[in-house]
Amino acid sequence: MKKALLSVSVFFAALLTGACVSAQTPLKIGFLGELSGPQGALGQDQYDGFMLVVERNGGKLGGVPVQVIKEDTQLKPDVAMQAVQRLIDREKVQIITGVTFSNIMMAVQKPVTDKEVFLIGSNAGPSPIAGAACSPYQFLVSWQVDQLAEVFGVHANEKGLKKVYLMAPNYQAGKDFLAGFKRTFKGQIVDEIYTPLNQPDFSAELTQLSAAKPDGVFVFYPGGLGINFVKQYQQAGLMGKIPLMSGGAVDGTTLPALKETALGVLGAFPWGPDLDNAANKQFVEEFERKYNRIPAAFAAQSYDAALLLDSAIAKVKGNVADKKSFMAALKSADFKSVRGPFKFGNNNFPIQNFNIQEVAKDARGRISLKTIATPFKSQADSYHALCAMK
Repeated sequence: MKKALLSVSVFFAALLTGACVSAQTPLKIGFLGELSGPQGALGQDQYDGFMLVVERNGGKLGGVPVQVIKEDTQLKPDVAMQAVQRLIDREKVQIITGVTFSNIMMAVQKPVTDKEVFLIGSNAGPSPIAGAACSPYQFLVSWQVDQLAEVFGVHANEKGLKKVYLMAPNYQAGKDFLAGFKRTFKGQIVDEIYTPLNQPDFSAELTQLSAAKPDGVFVFYPGGLGINFVKQYQQAGLMGKIPLMSGGAVDGTTLPALKETALGVLGAFPWGPDLDNAANKQFVEEFERKYNRIPAAFAAQSYDAALLLDSAIAKVKGNVADKKSFMAALKSADFKSVRGPFKFGNNNFPIQNFNIQEVAKDARGRISLKTIATPFKSQADSYHALCAMK
């Protein structure tokens, strides 16, 4: 009898010990981003914004310990696919976040969501996945690419620009950006130039642009491409003569390198460091204190992605394997966004405001972004009706 009781005691002790170990097993989250090369600052900003929430919470999201496994996709779709395979098959992640560039998103979105792994994108938002290729396992906490261009088309109309010159890299996001501008701009497109994705020298194109004498220029050149383009635009004597409207070229990742060179250049984002709400003030203050730099939109969007996961994981008490409940928790977007009003549309892309920003000096004399207009309020993207989800 004593032996039997001892065996039973050992059995239940083992069960309790196993339960404790299981309760402490971290929830694995994969992070994909560009973390090296000329575009590395963008992915690093995303990662830093996400980890700001995780570390503030003592390594937890939703009260559950998390392990964030970081993968550098190197701006190469094949490398990104290998990373996804490792994260899902070997690491058994149930959530993947990040994703910096649209060509990477186009490569990984279907393989991730087909495995019923939740994809919480915090930057790239190409048009196909906002429309017919949407998925209930995909939630974009950023914007649909075209929207940042559509808002500039409206702004150009309001400023009376009649002829605009367009330039972008020759890949999905570049095509989406220019398509978005043309969708809302009512004037004449003087020319539409696509350059190779890794082309660093724009001197030939700028000579051609100057000869065309447009009323304005709209470009999409993120990261290192944007730094090169803005510097060369100034060197060509065009700065201050032809207004430069930019998607991606001027933000918190590029302004430290551009400094006064970029003064007066216009950008557009749903978020800005000067947005006057409590969540944003806390984010900017904490980010600057921890990383000693002004955050970019990449960080703000990833910070929101972490806040979204924090709220959704808490709602399901850490049981993200209950996919239906976790999906509903994500859809509710029950968190205070740094950009202010935020909700998901039927395609799980945000419905939100879009601001025009000017590169200017802030109250401390630093080069930053100043919000000067909000042409779009509570705006849904142009592709949501093509998504079968309701």
